[in-house]
Amino acid sequence: MDSLPILSLMTYSPLVGALIILFWVNAPANAVRWIALIAASVSLVFSLIMLAMFDRSDSGMQLVETFRWLPDVGIEYYLGVDGISVPLVILTTMLVVIAILASWDAIQHRVREYMIVMLLLATGMIGVFVSLNLFLFYIFWEVVLIPMALMIGIWGSANRIYAAVKFFLYTLAGSLLMLVAIVATYQSYFEQTGERTLSVLQLSQGDYGTNFQMWVFLAFFFAFAIKIPLWPFHTWLPDAHVEAPTAGSVLLAGVLLKMGGYGLMRFNLPMFPDAAEAFAPLIIVLSVIAIIYGALVALVQTDLKKLIAYSSVSHMGFVTLGIFAFNAQGMYGAMIVMISHGLVTGALFLLVGVVYHRAHTRAIEKFGGLATNMPIYASFFGLFMFASLGLPGLSGFVGEFLAILAAFREYQLAGIISMAVVVLSAWYMMWMFQRVVWQRAPGEPPDHDDPELKLTGDEAPPKVAGGSGDHHHEDVDPRTLSDVNAKEILTLLPLAILTIWIGVHPGPFMELMQPALEALLEPFGGSGF
Repeated sequence: MDSLPILSLMTYSPLVGALIILFWVNAPANAVRWIALIAASVSLVFSLIMLAMFDRSDSGMQLVETFRWLPDVGIEYYLGVDGISVPLVILTTMLVVIAILASWDAIQHRVREYMIVMLLLATGMIGVFVSLNLFLFYIFWEVVLIPMALMIGIWGSANRIYAAVKFFLYTLAGSLLMLVAIVATYQSYFEQTGERTLSVLQLSQGDYGTNFQMWVFLAFFFAFAIKIPLWPFHTWLPDAHVEAPTAGSVLLAGVLLKMGGYGLMRFNLPMFPDAAEAFAPLIIVLSVIAIIYGALVALVQTDLKKLIAYSSVSHMGFVTLGIFAFNAQGMYGAMIVMISHGLVTGALFLLVGVVYHRAHTRAIEKFGGLATNMPIYASFFGLFMFASLGLPGLSGFVGEFLAILAAFREYQLAGIISMAVVVLSAWYMMWMFQRVVWQRAPGEPPDHDDPELKLTGDEAPPKVAGGSGDHHHEDVDPRTLSDVNAKEILTLLPLAILTIWIGVHPGPFMELMQPALEALLEPFGGSGF
């Protein structure tokens, strides 16, 4: 087993599935779905083998694969994982399988093209987390861009073209800045050592001047801040989420945003520690603004998807808050927030997709009383709602508590403000839950069991309106909506189990990350491990 290229097998299994679908021109839609599911499941199995083979006591890169590609210019095929990348890889492979299951009935046109795009996206996302050569990393980073833009632009809602173009332009701008930073770092290292390399580990050993660090740090930072997204680089996110199909929103929230946080931890901190310390106070301020802004704007949303999208801006602010506190609690907090956000927000988007598929609207005001006919749905919704607002015993609490604790140790005011924002999170999440699940929708007929109700057999419930999620619909009668089916439960159950597991017993997850995070904090004198 040690001789198997596990990382390559895991990365390219989805690509193989995409190629099979591509060359099987007349494949039936159902066969295409099964090929995609099998390819993604194989990748998930390899990621679990990777986890089993991973040595939790080793802070270095493991399961390394190298191949001399273009050695004269320092380009090589170089893969490896550590305690930072392993949990993000497993999160990715799991969410891809869930996204394909969520698309099974929801996507009915251009199924073949959709699954090719989904599998290409999967390969790109996994590749980002396992690449240890900057050229290879950049290729995978760009591979992610095009499939997600296509997914939004082709299978999205009414304003999908606008959202896809906005997403593409924002991400491309960050990518170009990153490319400039990669070339500058490569040239500086060559001038220092006479060696041409794009190895992340070797470049992290370079001795870069303070002025150089400042500028190159900013170039990398802007690329990753756009992806997180950190205020004020966030404006592409609500549009992309609202217009994307359900599976696109799941992967966007669950994986793509994490690429930004991962990039900061993999490149900005180890390569440019002086600049990281210099810019830390500014980034802490931006993080606190993002946390406050996302929560306040979420409070006034009337669209389920848009509310969850703005909550993502708020939650991801805790990631940068934890990273740039430069202590153990902050690093743990940032990692667990990323994992928890991927699980919880991904699940919330799945739940929005469930009711949208039935009612064809996302307007909060059109719902109410879903607990009556959808008790299992209401139970899942309640679990993930409480996890999102940070209820103790669920994953959302662990990460955000550690991030706030870390900030409080280094920047007390930032910690106090961030702690207060937790109240806003409870406000907008419970407001949404109460109106969607409990409160009777305007115009909904009274309960059939009401002894004073005298309905004749001809008085059928009103029809559920169609449309694209705007507010020009009749109210949704909860009696017309069926509860979650077996396939939908299958997509939600693993997310629920992990959300509770991390909340109750985060020790194994923290143990997995500790050596890598400890090594990451060494240049900053981090303590607490």
